[in-house]
Amino acid sequence: MLNLEPKKVWEYFEALSRIPRPSGHEKAAANWVISVAKTHGLEWEQAPVGNVVIRVPATPGHEKAPVTVLQGHLDMVCEKNSGSAHNFMKDPLALRVEGNLVKATGTTLGADNGIGVAMSLALLDDSQSVHGPLELLFTVDEERGLNGVNGLGHNFVTGRRLLNMDTEEDGSIYVGCAGGQDTAMTLRVARAKGADERPAFKLSVTGLRGGHSGGDIHEGRGNANRILVRTLQAMERRGIAFALAAIDGGSKRNAIPREAFAVFHLDKDRLGAAKDAAAEMQAAARAELKGLDDAVAIAIEPAKTDFPPLSAASQVKLLTFLAAVPHGYLAFSRDIKGLVETSTNFAIITTFKGKVEVWTSQRSSVMSQLAWAADWVASIGRLAGAKVVQSDGYPGWKPNLESPILKAAQATFKRVHGVEPEPKAIHAGLECGIIGDKYPGMDMISIGPEIRNAHSPDEEVHVDSVQKTYKVLVELLKDLA
Repeated sequence: MLNLEPKKVWEYFEALSRIPRPSGHEKAAANWVISVAKTHGLEWEQAPVGNVVIRVPATPGHEKAPVTVLQGHLDMVCEKNSGSAHNFMKDPLALRVEGNLVKATGTTLGADNGIGVAMSLALLDDSQSVHGPLELLFTVDEERGLNGVNGLGHNFVTGRRLLNMDTEEDGSIYVGCAGGQDTAMTLRVARAKGADERPAFKLSVTGLRGGHSGGDIHEGRGNANRILVRTLQAMERRGIAFALAAIDGGSKRNAIPREAFAVFHLDKDRLGAAKDAAAEMQAAARAELKGLDDAVAIAIEPAKTDFPPLSAASQVKLLTFLAAVPHGYLAFSRDIKGLVETSTNFAIITTFKGKVEVWTSQRSSVMSQLAWAADWVASIGRLAGAKVVQSDGYPGWKPNLESPILKAAQATFKRVHGVEPEPKAIHAGLECGIIGDKYPGMDMISIGPEIRNAHSPDEEVHVDSVQKTYKVLVELLKDLA
């Protein structure tokens, strides 16, 4: 037991952390939410896509208040360190407390958005809570592309004011977010007809922080895929002849890749030169990423490979293509200081026998910029001869600075903490954009505690900020009632 306050918030978070819930596999988590509703004798409903809503009556005397929707998602990003044996499909998370922080050992924590789910459920056991009628909305498959909320029925909730519980910055109120789109590219490759008799080696890029491709992209953290490709190019510049068999990096389209690997054949007498190139690239990367990703490590070690190496022509085409794939922030907002307006994430490289797949994701709070960024990446793929497939994307959430629920929340924050927060927007994608499309006129804000390094095994949530956010939530619901 974590034995933290607020007690019920952490009890629900611990219970949820024992349930495997990768995106697309939230059935057990949804059943658990339903069991909580049944335990409390509450009405609930589950949609075919998997979303669950619990309807909570108002506390006595507040039955005439408008319905307020509290919303969070049940799934989590499943990232782990390369040495971890954790199985996200069956193993509970290993939670631990370090001072004011809660973390998970070797894996993502799932505070995004498990802590928001836990806060909503904790209200059911809070005898001091005063509120109008509530609808607790729990969506599924958010992290893979907002698929659960995309399947939200137009009558699934009745409330027209909503508190999204998925913000990761203590003391802030978010009123806008970016829209997004995925661009996947598949390049066909040919392999040599015979096996390469030279020994095989694995080039590894590890030690990077990774992080959220929306919330952390502005920091310029290292991208393992880019560093790996640069290292291979550095070997080529030194005249080191190698035959590439595989290249793989990243695992989630919405996470900055932390690790990447390449397997190649090489003459033994050129191994020293290859290691020198790797060491030089490591020194350059550490200098470039000083203060951001100081622990980046590049190493070469013996390996085995299941495939013959690529043909010489395919290797040239593949490395040229990968070197051209862009990554990082592309533009900052002119309206909100410090907000990334447009970005692209070079997320995943996966090698198969006859093809290499590359996944990228683009974000922007300006839809014309989103289309431009997606077209840019797609054009690079087409120039390389790759097959390009793009998702339909999802809309951004346009800020409404005259929002009644925003004004109420600002007043509550000021009364509780003595400071009235300025409304903000986030470069990450929140479900509010789609909810606003499906429920025109929905009045929305997003709040949450301090969560850092989401979408990476360094994810952590600050205990004191959970206390503060839950207090604001309870007081805000009381004010809205």
